[in-house]
Amino acid sequence: MKIVIVGCGRVGSTLAENMDAAGHDVIILDVKTSAFDRLPETFKGSAMRGDGTDEQVLRQAGAEGADVFLSLTEGDNRNVMAAQVATETFGIERVVAKINDPVRAAAYAELGVVTLCRTNLMVDAVGKHLKLAMDIGPGIDTPASAGHAHPHPRVSSRASAEPDKTEAADAAERG
Repeated sequence: MKIVIVGCGRVGSTLAENMDAAGHDVIILDVKTSAFDRLPETFKGSAMRGDGTDEQVLRQAGAEGADVFLSLTEGDNRNVMAAQVATETFGIERVVAKINDPVRAAAYAELGVVTLCRTNLMVDAVGKHLKLAMDIGPGIDTPASAGHAHPHPRVSSRASAEPDKTEAADAAERG
């Protein structure tokens, strides 16, 4: 399987290492050359310095024909932009964008982007460890079917229509 990963941080490099070891064709991009120091010497994939939101950079890296595209940088906006380029320009069907803000993750999922929310994953893990129920959305959020309630407890139609609102702005609007 051909896998493109944007962002060679802890998560991206660990996934790249494991997917490479499993025999997949892995291409990883990052804007910082030093990020590739996280990859083991045994990494057989391709590591390229570049912006994963740039269509030309992705083309040069070999993203065309990828089976999977993972956008795992620290920037929510960069991740959703890279995911959109992967889907709309390259027609990659299995695309996931890491979105740190739970409200944005749910809103982007409503707009058709599969999101991975580190905040929700960590809160869920702590809740399970402590055996406490947590009111939190899913760690991986897929586009909801039309007419169904969204699984994230704080999402409203306003959040879906305006995904760039911050939690502080949301709180101010609620009064």
